[in-house]
Amino acid sequence: MVPDQVHLLDLTGPAHIFYEAMEMDAPFEISFVRITAGNDAINSSSGLGFANLVDFNAISLGAHDYIFIPGIDSKLLFSDSFKAETLPFQHWLQVQHAMGVHICSVCTGAFIVAESGILNGKPCTTHWRYMDRFREQYPKALVESNRLFISNEKITTSAGVASGIDMALYLVEQTMGPVFALKVAREVVVYTRRTEADPQLSIFLQHRNHMDNRIHSVQDYLSQHLSEKVTIERLAELVCMSPRNLSRLFKATTQLTIGEYHHQLRLEKIEHLRTENHKQETIAKACGVSPSQLRHILRKKDVTYKLVSL
Repeated sequence: MVPDQVHLLDLTGPAHIFYEAMEMDAPFEISFVRITAGNDAINSSSGLGFANLVDFNAISLGAHDYIFIPGIDSKLLFSDSFKAETLPFQHWLQVQHAMGVHICSVCTGAFIVAESGILNGKPCTTHWRYMDRFREQYPKALVESNRLFISNEKITTSAGVASGIDMALYLVEQTMGPVFALKVAREVVVYTRRTEADPQLSIFLQHRNHMDNRIHSVQDYLSQHLSEKVTIERLAELVCMSPRNLSRLFKATTQLTIGEYHHQLRLEKIEHLRTENHKQETIAKACGVSPSQLRHILRKKDVTYKLVSL
């Protein structure tokens, strides 16, 4: 679906995943469909226009088809005029859902889906920034925070922007199998597959909302060297500071000690590798701990695992 003021990556991210799957002979077809009446060009939120779109009333779908509804500019999304203009589409969406068509949304596209009522009583998610508004506007929907995407009874909703790619890879995997989905992921250079259980905001992102390049450098180094033993002296040398001053600045900037941050990075890495069913020995090596330390961490995740010499 291509609404007016559509966010480009919400639309093109999933579309490209299915395009690559088609290039590998997967039996998919892609149609770009407008959700409002008329023949005027549709403009994206970035200014790029779309023409020659198919009218939603002109397509016939079945139980093996998917409808993707991307997010759009918030000013238009929350306007009364948009809701009135898309009312016929909402009725059509209800019919498609009743016929078994798989309904998918990216980012704030969940608002468009929820407006039709088909998310009532269903688990769903949307972009973290609009979570409170979604709950207020659609109290019957079972919205869940900090989820990349949620799939339930042929309704799949995803969080912000890039998560639409993760959702599309998941749907390709459901249809074509994990080996095929991995080939598609490699083709689009997505080397880290994010799953339905992964959070919207990783620990790597949650504590990066600051402007201190020295602390960013330390955070980058820690995340890129999880398999190694790292000392406070090495980190201080990296940013030309004393160990004492670096420790103080890091805590003041991120509200975490370096050891706490490093521990949380490890926990997130451990959980990611566990969801991919890696052996404990492999996980321990990738996270810079011994197998016995890993078992201890798994038994008691709230134990502070500190950097050596920190």
